[in-house]
Amino acid sequence: MLEERNVEVILKKKGAEIVVDALLQEKVDVIFGYPGGVVIPIFDVLYDTKGLEVVLTRHEQAAAHAADGYARVTGKVGVCLATSGPGATNLVTGIATAYLDSIPIVAITGQVATPILGTDAFQEADIVGITRPITKHNFLVKDVQELPSMLKQAFHIARTGRPGPVLIDIPKDVSLGVLSNYEYPKDVAIRSYKPNVVGHVRQIRKAAEAIKSAKEPLIYAGGGVILSDAHKELLELAEKTSIPVTTTLMGLGGFPGDHPLFIGMPGMHGSKAANYALQQTDLIISVGARFDDRVTGMVDKFAPNARIIHMDIDPAAISKIIKVDIPVVGDAKNILAALNKLVAARKPDEWNKQIEKWKGKRMFSYTSSKAEIKPQAVIEAVYKETKGNAIITTEVGQNQMWAAQFYKFNKPRTLVTSGGLGTMGFGMPAAMGAAMANPGVPVIDIAGDGSIQMNIQELATISLNDIPVKIVILNNGYLGMVRQWQELFFDKRYSSTCLRKGSGRCKKCVGPQKCKLAYIPDFIALAESYDVPAFRAEKPEEMIPVLRKGMKIKGPALMEFVVSEEENVFPMVPAGKPIDHILEG
Repeated sequence: MLEERNVEVILKKKGAEIVVDALLQEKVDVIFGYPGGVVIPIFDVLYDTKGLEVVLTRHEQAAAHAADGYARVTGKVGVCLATSGPGATNLVTGIATAYLDSIPIVAITGQVATPILGTDAFQEADIVGITRPITKHNFLVKDVQELPSMLKQAFHIARTGRPGPVLIDIPKDVSLGVLSNYEYPKDVAIRSYKPNVVGHVRQIRKAAEAIKSAKEPLIYAGGGVILSDAHKELLELAEKTSIPVTTTLMGLGGFPGDHPLFIGMPGMHGSKAANYALQQTDLIISVGARFDDRVTGMVDKFAPNARIIHMDIDPAAISKIIKVDIPVVGDAKNILAALNKLVAARKPDEWNKQIEKWKGKRMFSYTSSKAEIKPQAVIEAVYKETKGNAIITTEVGQNQMWAAQFYKFNKPRTLVTSGGLGTMGFGMPAAMGAAMANPGVPVIDIAGDGSIQMNIQELATISLNDIPVKIVILNNGYLGMVRQWQELFFDKRYSSTCLRKGSGRCKKCVGPQKCKLAYIPDFIALAESYDVPAFRAEKPEEMIPVLRKGMKIKGPALMEFVVSEEENVFPMVPAGKPIDHILEG
C-alpha cells in the first residue's frame, strides 16, 4: 500500500507545476518575465526549479522581445511569462513583432480565475481575443485536465511550419488546480494542422526548367532561408548557377554579405544594384521571402519583365501581393536541396557584368567628415573592430538601415531586427535574449537616441544580471527617420521629432548649428545610475578609442556617439514609387 501511495504522489501535480515541467520537457533553459498576482503560483514553482533560469525584466514588452531575440539566434522557442490584464497587454507589441517576422515564441499569461471570467474583474483582459490576429494560435485553459495537452500543442505549433508566436492563457484556479494522473504528452496530433515541408516534385522540376531558360535570373531571399537553416543550400544554388543574390532585411546573413554574387538588399533603402536588377530581371527566384511593400514599392510597376518562382512554407503567402508563376510550397531547405540536384550549371555572362556595373566599387557610400562623426562610420568601425564576429541587434529607424547597409552580415542569425512591425525599443531587450543564448559571443545593440528610450529601463536588467550587451547609440538629437521624411517631403517642418529640452515649443527649427537648446537625457549619467559603464564620443578622433574602451568591458557597456544631426539614409525610394525611382544624397 505504501508503494501505491508513492506512485499517486508522483503523478499528482498542480497546474503551476505542470507549466514548469512542460518548460523543462521542451528543453527551455531561460524564460523572461514579470510577476503579478495571478502568476505567483508559477513563479513560486520556478523559485526552486533547477536548470531553468528566470530573467526578471523591467517591463513585459521587453520580456517578449527578449524571448524573441533568444529565438532568432538559436532557432529554438523563446518563452515569456506575464500576469493578467496590463501585464498581458504589455506583451502585445512583442507578440506582434514576432508574428510579423515569423519568430517562434510561447507567451504564457496568467488570467483571473475561471468563475469570474467575463465579469470585468480586477486586472482582467481578454488577451486571447486581443492577440487572435497576431498569434499563430492561442489557448485559454479552462480546466487543469487540458493544460498538459495545450502546452504541448503550443510549443509544437510555434516551432513547426511557418514559425510564430503562440499564447497560452492560464487562469489562477487552473494554476492551483491539481491533476491526479499527470503525464506530459510525448507527441501531439492536431487535426487540420499538417504543414507541408516537402516541395512538390513537379513544381521543383518546373523551377529548374525556368532557371535554365532564363537570361537574367535573380535570387531574392528572405528570412525564411534563415528560419529553415537553408543558407548552405542557397549558397550552393547561387554558386552553381552564378545567379546574383539579393536578400531582404530579414534575410541578411542568409547569404554571405561579402560574396561576389551578393548585391545588397532591395527596396526603399536598398542598393541601386538590387533595385535595378529586380526591375530588369526576367526570373525572380524567391526563397522564403514575402513581397513586403518596403521592397516592392509600387506593386503595379514591380519587376515588370519577370516570371516568379515563389518558395514558401506558408501557402497563404503565395500570390498574396505579387502574382506568382511557379509556386513551391514547403521548407526552403528541402526545396533547395532538391532543386540543386536538378538545376543546370551556368557560367557568369553579360547579366553578371551588368550587375557588377550597377554595384560599382561600393554598394553604399557617404561623405566622410573630419568635423563630425558620421553614423555610417560608426557602423563600419563596429564591423572592423568585431571582424564581423558578433550578433547585431538594432532598434528601428535610421540606425537600423545604416546597420543593414554598412555592416556585412556573413552568417545567419547574426542580425536581430524588427523587420515587419518596425518596433522601436526592440533592440536592447532582444540583445538580452541573444546574449543569454550565446555566452561569449559579442552582442551589440545599434540604437538611435529616440528608440533606445522606448525600453531604456532594461539597463537595470542587463546590469543586475550582468548580461554583456554593448549598446551603441547614434545620437543625432532627432527621431531621425521621421525627421528625414519631414526634410525631404514636408519642407523641413520638424514637427515633434526634435528631442531637445523644450523643443516642443519650437515653431521652426533653426537647425543643429544654431540651436542652443540642451539635449536630454544625459545617457552617460543615466547608464552610470544603473551601474553600467558608459562612454561618449563627440569628435571623429574619439570614435575608435570610445568603441574599443566599451568593447573591452567584460559586462554591459553603453557607448554614445554624437553624430551628424541631419545625416540622411540614402539611397531612398519614396513610398509608393517604383523601386528604380531612387533618390541619392
